[in-house]
Amino acid sequence: MSDNLKHIHLIGICGTAMASLAGMLRERGHRVTGSDAAAYPPMSTFLEGLGIRVAQPFAEKNLEPRPDLVVVGNAISRANVELERVLDERIPFCSLPQILHDEFLVGKEVLVVAGTHGKTTTTSMLAWIFETAGLAPSFLIGGIAENFGSSFGLGAGRYFILEGDEYDTAFFDKGPKFLHYFPDALILTSVEFDHADIYKDLDAVETAFKRLVNLVPRRGRIVGFDGGAEGSASLERCMAKAFCPVERYGASERAAWKIGDLKLEAARTAWSVQRDGKHWADFEYALGGEYNVWNATAAAALASWYGIPREAIARALVTFRSVKRRLEVKAEVNGVTIIDDFAHHPTAIEQTIRALRARYEGRRLWVLLEPRSNTMRRNVLQDALAESLALADQVIVAAIFKSEAIPERERLDLNRVMSEVQRRGKQARIFANADAIVSAIAPELASGDVVAILSNGGFGGIYEKLPERLRALGAGA
Repeated sequence: MSDNLKHIHLIGICGTAMASLAGMLRERGHRVTGSDAAAYPPMSTFLEGLGIRVAQPFAEKNLEPRPDLVVVGNAISRANVELERVLDERIPFCSLPQILHDEFLVGKEVLVVAGTHGKTTTTSMLAWIFETAGLAPSFLIGGIAENFGSSFGLGAGRYFILEGDEYDTAFFDKGPKFLHYFPDALILTSVEFDHADIYKDLDAVETAFKRLVNLVPRRGRIVGFDGGAEGSASLERCMAKAFCPVERYGASERAAWKIGDLKLEAARTAWSVQRDGKHWADFEYALGGEYNVWNATAAAALASWYGIPREAIARALVTFRSVKRRLEVKAEVNGVTIIDDFAHHPTAIEQTIRALRARYEGRRLWVLLEPRSNTMRRNVLQDALAESLALADQVIVAAIFKSEAIPERERLDLNRVMSEVQRRGKQARIFANADAIVSAIAPELASGDVVAILSNGGFGGIYEKLPERLRALGAGA
């Protein structure tokens, strides 16, 4: 191994960003090892495909031989056996954003997509637009972009496009990850309360985004959503911190970029874009949901500022294939369509359900939810959760993931949520786990039904178990 190449070990390697970093470091020639408590698709198969073995569970022996550098994932805290050995032996360590900046971002034009919702898909769209335009960008995305078959790419071009996460950086750096990226340009999709485990309230979330906006240089550009409703107030307060030009997209009077002639069809979505009140382009792609139209419009706006012709943007969008775990059809069994989606915030759940309603018009829609994220497991957004879930026909919710980790006074009250959904005329039930859900609902599912499974985790393997059970029932088992 040359003097510049190292043995780098990643603690918590199965996080989406950590797995991507592992691949990037390996592509640069470093020896990469990693460990995690548990590995599940898509990142486990992604790492396997890269030839990176995941040691499970965490153990001191995973640090043998002694690595030159350890990257500590932001989910790793004191008392982790590997972290404790790193500290005891003073093995050099750093955070993911720190090594990302130092190894990959220096010398690049950095384009960051940030926001409470939509950043993964928007980052994927932007990267694909730049790729289609022949600009060979580097990218880092919080999911597997189907056009690339990867969550990262190290292109030869000058641009690095990445998803900016507002979650904290590491146990020793509680600031947001995205403050390490120093963007030259920024897309800001939304600012809402989330990550209740690290942000006290919406003001605290806004402060993080204001600091991000404040990093963009005067020569840069910000493309920010402006829906014209009360929900845009947080965004406006953040964008007020800009020292560079700001272009707004959305339905408000102030927005320079607007959409029209929207057609949400069963197999495609089409729309037109107006810029400063004049027709600018017509786009279409295979994705569903109005929210994705706004994501695409934001990507188009920033790509245009970088000189990419609208024809090249149109070519990229019509061939765009989405991101794993975003309205992803996992199986179709006995006429039942099973869809995997990452939505785990009331706003995202509402957007997902509305998109499915438009795409599968007239069909009975089931929503299976695992309350797993640190915000979803708390009661801070439970009224909004009930309102969004009630847009489905049948609501099935699993018991709160590791509920004991949340103080009882802060914990999501599932019975209250289900009662509110039922009050709105929808059937709603709670089950202990994925196995109980599969056993109960598989016999009830009928041809034509659409089942949306919503979780930001593995959900007890329900993505595989439900199709298997349906196949068994269809075979007369």
